Amino acid sequence: MNPNYKPLVSVIMPYYNAAAYLEQAVTNVLGQTLADLELIVVDDGSRDAGPEILARLAQEDDRLRLLHQDNQGPYPARNLGLRHARGQYVAFLDADDWWDRTFLEKMHRALSESGADLAYCGWQNVVENGDDRPPYVPPDYRDGDVFRRLLRSCPWPIHAALTRRGIIDAVGGFSTRCFSSMDYDLWLRIAATTRNWVRVPEVLAYYRWHDRGQISAVKWRQVLEARRVRRDFVAAHGDLIGHLGADELRRLLDEPLRDQAYQALWRRDLTSAHKLFRYCWFHSNWNMKELKYLLPALLPESIYIRLVKFK
Repeated sequence: MNPNYKPLVSVIMPYYNAAAYLEQAVTNVLGQTLADLELIVVDDGSRDAGPEILARLAQEDDRLRLLHQDNQGPYPARNLGLRHARGQYVAFLDADDWWDRTFLEKMHRALSESGADLAYCGWQNVVENGDDRPPYVPPDYRDGDVFRRLLRSCPWPIHAALTRRGIIDAVGGFSTRCFSSMDYDLWLRIAATTRNWVRVPEVLAYYRWHDRGQISAVKWRQVLEARRVRRDFVAAHGDLIGHLGADELRRLLDEPLRDQAYQALWRRDLTSAHKLFRYCWFHSNWNMKELKYLLPALLPESIYIRLVKFK
């Protein structure tokens, strides 16, 4: 590719020891019906066969650009990709996920026709060796109070959006302080800058659940870091969320934490249940009915797990 060429879309893909899925992810991007793109794959210090796979694929298609960094994690890798991106629009795809082949075409069309800054779509979680989750199309965030909705949960995953490059630059790319929730943090910071969004009401993005070291696999850390992201946003943007009132803001911070603690308990993810109920005891409002769940979490984790299993 001519180094002076400016593609329409830059796709940034961090990669770390995901050789089993890497070629599928790369060919999925390069096979999009919108072909005016560059794919920047950032090798985050991988130790598997991925670099050889990438070198071969780069010989076959000059839209594939390869970068390397010592292992730092996916968000520093995405920021490195952003510094090298040349496209007018930016999308992110992990090396173990994929898109419908019309994803970029439909998302770009929605942005062009609406003049929006960000397009988002539906997605499906596909469980390796398990039951897939049902497809999900998020609501139109232009309806109702956008910040009330956003403070309940992350609105869409990292790979279910296409964004104008200027918006990503305006918020300074990804923060790296809460590694399992930095996509959520990015969408919140973008929301503070622009709510000129458009929904594409189709399932076009697919998230693969597997057991090969995904950040999202450590549920308790993901939940606590998402709460920190919400708390930081509330502290920084009182002008945008002050109308919600102190009691509602407290509920928006606390209820997802408690809900995830109960879900962890019912799923028998007892390490997450222990840490989340314990955090609820010290950092959220609770009522007397919840004591039977909260008090055991004050015990050491090993004793808590034996106690719950015995019950």
